[in-house]
Amino acid sequence: MTINKIGPTDPVNMPNKANKVQKPEIKESSDSIKVSKSAIDKSELIKTASIAKNAPDIRVDKVAEIKEKLKDPNYINDKVISSVADRIMEDFGI
Repeated sequence: MTINKIGPTDPVNMPNKANKVQKPEIKESSDSIKVSKSAIDKSELIKTASIAKNAPDIRVDKVAEIKEKLKDPNYINDKVISSVADRIMEDFGI
C-alpha cells in the first residue's frame, strides 16, 4: 500500500502557505460635538448659581463703609444719585 499525498489537495487550504494580511486603511478624522443653545444656557445658569452659592451673603466691610458715609448729611447729592442709577442700569443691561 502506497500513500502519495497527505493533507488537503486544494491549494487554498494548504497548511504550510502563509496568508498575507492586509493592513487596515487609516482614515484621518476628528471628533466633534454640537452643543445646543439650550444646553449652553443651562450650563451658564448652573455656573452662575454655583458662583452665587459660594459668595458670602453679606460683605460686612462694605456695609460698614456705607453706613459711615450715610451718617454724613452732605454725602447724598446729585452726583451720588446719578452714579448709583448708572450702576443699576448697567447691571440690568439698560
